[in-house]
Amino acid sequence: MNDERLTLAQAADGTDAPQADMSEPGRADRRLPPEQPEQPEQPEPPRKRKRRGPGPVTLLLLPAFVTVTGVAAFLALGGLPGAGTDDGSAADPSTAVDIDPSYIPWLRKAASGCAVLEPSVLAAQIDQLSGWSDDSDELSGQKGIAAFTDDEWRTWGKDDDGNGRSSPRDPADAIMALGRRDCSLAGKVTELRTEGRINGDLVELTLAAYAAGPDAVTEAGRVPSTARTYLDEVQALLPRYEALDREDSGSAGGAAGALLTAPVSPITITSPFGSREHPLTGVTKLHTGVDFAAPQGAQVVAARRGRVVFAALTSAYGNRIVIDHGTIQGKRVETTYSHLSSLGTAVGQTVEAGAPIGRVGSTGLSTGPHLHFEVVLDGYYTDPRPWVVPDGV
Repeated sequence: MNDERLTLAQAADGTDAPQADMSEPGRADRRLPPEQPEQPEQPEPPRKRKRRGPGPVTLLLLPAFVTVTGVAAFLALGGLPGAGTDDGSAADPSTAVDIDPSYIPWLRKAASGCAVLEPSVLAAQIDQLSGWSDDSDELSGQKGIAAFTDDEWRTWGKDDDGNGRSSPRDPADAIMALGRRDCSLAGKVTELRTEGRINGDLVELTLAAYAAGPDAVTEAGRVPSTARTYLDEVQALLPRYEALDREDSGSAGGAAGALLTAPVSPITITSPFGSREHPLTGVTKLHTGVDFAAPQGAQVVAARRGRVVFAALTSAYGNRIVIDHGTIQGKRVETTYSHLSSLGTAVGQTVEAGAPIGRVGSTGLSTGPHLHFEVVLDGYYTDPRPWVVPDGV
């Protein structure tokens, strides 16, 4: 992942572009029911006296005691099924899983490569393989969060995030490579099952082919015993990541599986994220966002609910807006909108996803009307495409 940091002060004072920062980015009480009030000791009634019913104090306190006891037990067992939390985490899958939020769009994009895969499957695999650690296994030669060897990487690895290098230690590259590998295996087991040579669930057969190889699956005609431990471990981890499979990610108007609403419509990318030669300056450096083609004056909308933290004219970006969307798993997410012909919002305003914030233009260092759009995670630029467009158009 690239390690340039967004410095809003630079945008505010009108310098050409943000400077690179080469620093390494970071990584009930249970309530007991009240005791019943102690009743004064009563003398033993005469033998032939008829037993009295409960007194008025008991009639008043007993229902409350039963209610409190029942509520305490109910809460101890988890309360209402599917109840959300006050912070809204149940509605947003990005806050429901304990992984780096920058991985979520890549998991969705990688899983979109074939019908068999879901993002949760890829996430559970990575958890089983490495526990999301990129340390190398010196004995096996496996590297990165998806545990690729050098030979495997030569087959499946690519520079998917466009940062100029292909590496199993690059989480985006590794996630996409695992997706390609799994989809290839899914294709093979689907064909074998269609021919009647094997039987079973396609996801289980794909994971088995990953663990033991397609030949072992073919020979067994089902999930082979040699793959059972791996399969069981991955399936045990799946519930942690099921929220990733939800299409509604809490941002109105976004494409299915995306985390952000498209800032312009329709989406046509004319210059992707990654290293490029600037068309005006001739300098080759990181293009920190994507350029969306759009006519002069076209409406630009907020990609997610948030607070406007910058809205002003700069020399390089022209009219520029920066929106802070808060934190996901402790990481700050911001989006930027540049070269606008006009600003439709002001610093301090809270905007909703899909709310108009400005108009497309060609202010600043620009060759024509378009929207330069960026996603900034904890101060670092990341490829906006999988955040907005699940299929990576």
